[in-house]
Amino acid sequence: MPAENRLVIAGSEKKPIANAQLTGPIPVDETVTATIVLRRRSDHPPIAFDSAITVPHVREEYGVTHGADPKDVQAIEAFAHEHNLTVSERDPARRVIKVSGAAEAIQSAFGTQLQQNKVGAGTFRTRAGALSVPASIHPAIVAVLGLDNRPIAKPHFRRGKQQAAPEATPPGTFTPAQLAKVYNFPSGVTGAGQTIAIIELGGGYRTADLKAYFSSLNIKEPKISAVSVDGGINKPGGDADGEVMLDIEVAGAIAPGATITVYFAPNTDQGFHDAISTAAHDTVRKPSIISISWGGPEESWTAQARDAMNAAMQDAAAMGVTVTVAAGDDGSTDGVSDGKQHVDFPAASPFALACGGTKLTSSGTKIPNEQVWNELVKSEGSTGGGVSNFFPIPDYQKTAGVPKNLDTGFAGRGVPDICGDADPETGYVVRVDGKTQVIGGTSAVAPLWAALAALLNQQLGHPIGFVNPKLYALPAASFFDIVSGNNGDYKAGPGWDACTGLGSPNGVAIGQALAGTVANAAGAPIF
Repeated sequence: MPAENRLVIAGSEKKPIANAQLTGPIPVDETVTATIVLRRRSDHPPIAFDSAITVPHVREEYGVTHGADPKDVQAIEAFAHEHNLTVSERDPARRVIKVSGAAEAIQSAFGTQLQQNKVGAGTFRTRAGALSVPASIHPAIVAVLGLDNRPIAKPHFRRGKQQAAPEATPPGTFTPAQLAKVYNFPSGVTGAGQTIAIIELGGGYRTADLKAYFSSLNIKEPKISAVSVDGGINKPGGDADGEVMLDIEVAGAIAPGATITVYFAPNTDQGFHDAISTAAHDTVRKPSIISISWGGPEESWTAQARDAMNAAMQDAAAMGVTVTVAAGDDGSTDGVSDGKQHVDFPAASPFALACGGTKLTSSGTKIPNEQVWNELVKSEGSTGGGVSNFFPIPDYQKTAGVPKNLDTGFAGRGVPDICGDADPETGYVVRVDGKTQVIGGTSAVAPLWAALAALLNQQLGHPIGFVNPKLYALPAASFFDIVSGNNGDYKAGPGWDACTGLGSPNGVAIGQALAGTVANAAGAPIF
């Protein structure tokens, strides 16, 4: 048989893990499952939504018109069979095909070598270099994820020093319901009819804790359920429980009428992509909002993984889903120690509503002082923010005053878009693993804005959807502008800045302005 003509998958290059201990190759008979992400079919008009008003697609129709081409699916399945791989899942709407097989067959199919590396207390399957596939199927493939299962992201939450008694809120901290009042969230709505999808890459929740928490706030417990993606499950008992419980309790306390669905997936590039894609295309639960509080420096991702994740969030935008994403808790470097500035991904996606953090001091429902959250000198975190090195500046930010990247001069997407209270010392009173405690971080801001989106969706009678272009067109009074502080190399100032974006929410004003925007567009509601 003649040698296969193979081509490298662009952006699939993986670097070796620093400070890792190689423990050897993986067993040749170990079963490995890969997610192959395909291109959109080319026989339909391209999708575009970088404008103030967008018309979302119906989920069931979108998967047909912008899913994978049946010919591409057929070609990938033939490739799998030729290499002794089993097609374990096919989802043309999500443009995903999963293939499974012995490690030896997987390595041959994708032109790579898989090894085991010990990193800290964990041992992971890793690879280095690029992947390749036969030239005949190369154009159809966006990414191959899951061969390397090292952790890709971390939760962006910070525990405060103050410990809350079950019956008391420590001075200067807030329950989510109190924050909703401070930020002037609309009253008379509960998020009824909305589903908030929460993406989790570890940890879990205990139903008894949730019942006790909502009861302590005298708030009706929302409907909460878990969905397993790639074998991820609700597994409480570890540190990540703080993230999971924070997300559910913040969103649920502010929008108790909404249904909350938690999509649990492994902390890998495959798991993260598949969780977002599954939530976006879920025709059963039909989330109108996706909240994400996990991420990592955008340079830590392969280009193919960033592209696949970005495409999944673009799908969500196309279907009228608002995606709120934490901007990170390590300042303008995003925790990278190379002396340069970095932004967090997936917050850096132009289809994400990137959520930065503040330190909030309130008096009743008034805000006498709100500044950039920055406690880096105390090693207690700071809001992420800066300019992407990979995603060009989107149209909706071109008049916002986004600077070029300080290190490279790249005219990139600015992060964050908006902000909210995140300093753990002025943080959120929540209940985690039987204990009432105070937690902050930009992780809290993503479900805060997700809950606001649920309230506005109910109030307006339609989803606000891909809201970024609309927010940048709103009057300045729609936000509480943050003009004091910095997150390292970026300073806050009037209008948009790379610490706190447009500002923290004036919920009622945002709702009124969005209603006016919709009504004035061609004389009829378009959303």
